[in-house]
Amino acid sequence: MTKPIIEVKNLKKVYGGREILKSIALTVNEGDTVVIIGPSGTGKSTFLRCLNLLTYPDSGEIWLDGKLINAPGVNQDKVRQHYGMVFQDFLLFNHLTTLGNVMIGLTKVKGLDQKTAKEKAMKELRHVGMQDHIDQYPGQLSGGQKQRVAIARALAMDPRVILFDEPTSALDPELIGEVLGVMKKLALEGMTMVCVTHEMGFAREVADRIVFMEGGVVVEEGDPNEMFYHPKVQRTKEFLWKITELYASSEKNNSRE
Repeated sequence: MTKPIIEVKNLKKVYGGREILKSIALTVNEGDTVVIIGPSGTGKSTFLRCLNLLTYPDSGEIWLDGKLINAPGVNQDKVRQHYGMVFQDFLLFNHLTTLGNVMIGLTKVKGLDQKTAKEKAMKELRHVGMQDHIDQYPGQLSGGQKQRVAIARALAMDPRVILFDEPTSALDPELIGEVLGVMKKLALEGMTMVCVTHEMGFAREVADRIVFMEGGVVVEEGDPNEMFYHPKVQRTKEFLWKITELYASSEKNNSRE
């Protein structure tokens, strides 16, 4: 029986008097791929950032492996070492090579020596198919290659969970597949992942559970078949129909070019 890695209870976040997250509750089990979907500006990325305390919630509880991580006095830097985070805009160091970008967390945060850090970094770069680009700088890489380096950097820290914040939204259409391919591979290997994305094909094919958020609340959640073919809430049905139509139209236009 799988066990919960993340348990979120009654999570709330307010910005400028506006309640961005309203009593969010969510459980992520070990090995799960949970995909969060919903309209822009609905709190999805804020929720993701709350999970690893990059954004601190105003109230509620976040439990990681049975420990309350947003309790007073908890070392937030140590908490974040249990998470990998992949952002939409890569956040690589431009002055470091591909290898250097993956090694830096291993040496600066984990305290590994150069030899051990290099071996670990090379292992993860091979994992994402970037072993032939170790001496290149971010400015010499495509967007898809940069994102694969960012994924390798996250994997190198041996996280319990990887959080993906719209990892393909900054990529040209022809580069999206290479990043989604790496994410699918990780899901098959049993990596626990929470992904905010608009890639409905990925959500339908890879997710163990889909969470639809709007207006700072979880409107509905379920497995892909339930959510795509038998949603219980009308708003979920409307959103999925619209975004599926947009995706189909975009694919049709791309095939004509």
